[in-house]
Amino acid sequence: DVSYKVVKDFTKSVTERCIGADVLESLTPAQMIVKIVNDELINILGGEDRELHFSKPGKGPTVFMLAGLQGAGKTTLAGKLGKWLAKEDRKVLLVAADLQRPNALNQLQIVGEQAGVTVFAPEPGNGVGDPVDVARRALALASGSGYDVMIVDTAGRLGVDEELMAQARSIRDEVLFVLDAMIGQDAVRTARAFQEGVDFTGVVLTKLDGDARGGAALSVRGVTGVPVLFASTGEGLDDFERFHADRMASRILDMGDLLSLIEKAQETFDMEQAEKLAGKIQQGQLTLEDFLSQLQQIRKLGSMKKLLGMMPGAGKIREQLDQFDEREVDRIEAIV
Repeated sequence: DVSYKVVKDFTKSVTERCIGADVLESLTPAQMIVKIVNDELINILGGEDRELHFSKPGKGPTVFMLAGLQGAGKTTLAGKLGKWLAKEDRKVLLVAADLQRPNALNQLQIVGEQAGVTVFAPEPGNGVGDPVDVARRALALASGSGYDVMIVDTAGRLGVDEELMAQARSIRDEVLFVLDAMIGQDAVRTARAFQEGVDFTGVVLTKLDGDARGGAALSVRGVTGVPVLFASTGEGLDDFERFHADRMASRILDMGDLLSLIEKAQETFDMEQAEKLAGKIQQGQLTLEDFLSQLQQIRKLGSMKKLLGMMPGAGKIREQLDQFDEREVDRIEAIV
């Protein structure tokens, strides 16, 4: 699912580096090829992580505008991004500027409530109201009420959004292009169309779970030169993370993504409780109640299939992973 041009450029750069490359003493030629492929993948995925652009103190709120096709998951993503920024101690306002899609406002209000952030939705939607006016009023409210960040959810059609985007260019700090990672070859066409119409500053990949192995990430970065900033890896509001090129390269090469797994565990686990359990295990005193507590902590991290998929070599057992039934964990809990 990767753009042909990106593949050609990638294989060319890998070939140039491989021919006549000195094999490091600690590596075999086969390992050296994997290292070169890994380095080039990281390079094509964006290399170093780019920091987000926040407006300077006293300059009003930072404006994040979400753009993308209908069905890419923008509204849910607004909640995920809002929750993620709120965890960074920022006061967030979600703005309902998608006045076209039926029920879009309702969905944003539900998502905002779940994320624990305020939603500004002054218009009824369903084709009624002016999104540019909503964005203007939201900015005035955010500036006067001490909000640090304003996230604007827009309609998923370029034509409808042109006026809003023209207005946004003068006020926005980041325009995030939301792209469905399962879109395959269409990623390039869609990205180009939005780049011409919107001139986005960063990309967010949604549905980057299951079999999506990052082809869209390679394509969109390679064709537009715009960095991927975030990845949405599941349906829950916490299934959202910063995109790291080196970790994505590891996933593509089936070398696992242990760093993301560790970060997720540190966010979710009660470290004091974990240390107590470790002590009990060392003394041979682990009970079924402790086992149940551990199981429940692990489940907070997400689906077992997703966690196992982050382990090195998971690609070799993909078939078994696909057959894994999450309800088996429910049965174990019920038995205990």
